Amino acid sequence: MAAGKEIRGKIKSVENTKKITKAMEMVSVSKMRKAQERMRAARPYSEKIRNIAANLGKANPEYTHAFMKKNDAKAIGFIIVTSDKGLCGGLNTNLLRAVTAKLREAQSAGVAIESVAIGSKGLGFLNRIGARVVAHVTHLGDTPHLDKLIGPVKTLLDAYAEGKLSAVYLCYTKFINTIKQEPLVEQLLPLAADSLQVEEGQHSWDYIYEPDAQSVIDELLVRYVESLVYQ
Repeated sequence: MAAGKEIRGKIKSVENTKKITKAMEMVSVSKMRKAQERMRAARPYSEKIRNIAANLGKANPEYTHAFMKKNDAKAIGFIIVTSDKGLCGGLNTNLLRAVTAKLREAQSAGVAIESVAIGSKGLGFLNRIGARVVAHVTHLGDTPHLDKLIGPVKTLLDAYAEGKLSAVYLCYTKFINTIKQEPLVEQLLPLAADSLQVEEGQHSWDYIYEPDAQSVIDELLVRYVESLVYQ
């Protein structure tokens, strides 16, 4: 009798656990769907900025923005985007493994490293390895806002514009589907020339500038880079 009662108790416990995990699954699916919708909604904005910047660059070939110039500095920057919490499989682990490989490569070449951490897991990782963290932002929640990212990211953008860094890398996990996510370490700066090319067959616009073409291009390219990080 005692054995039967114990078995019924375990069955009930498993059923309760099943209900809890099912509820957690439904919440996760809802959050993921909303995150995907925000990502898709942000794409037209960054694409429009890229198109305008490309047209302005074509209309003003004599001006080259600092983000497109190569620097000879012996230092590089890393923007590392991770989650604030765990329980997400290899999402953070795989990315930080790729970051570690890139950091070792830079250190073996005698290049100094400056880092910006977006997310608690990345910040904790950088502190553990003794990396130089120049800025960070954590606890962005499920709906991150660009205004909270601008400050930390601008730290490295300004350093590059001043010639203190030879490159800035964006380290993040690219969402492919719910089964596959790809860790990437991509060069953010200097911007590749082909990233701001006017597409073949696309109409080239001319603009009336206020206050001037250089100021407009400067502002647009900063917004373009910030939108890349936000996505």
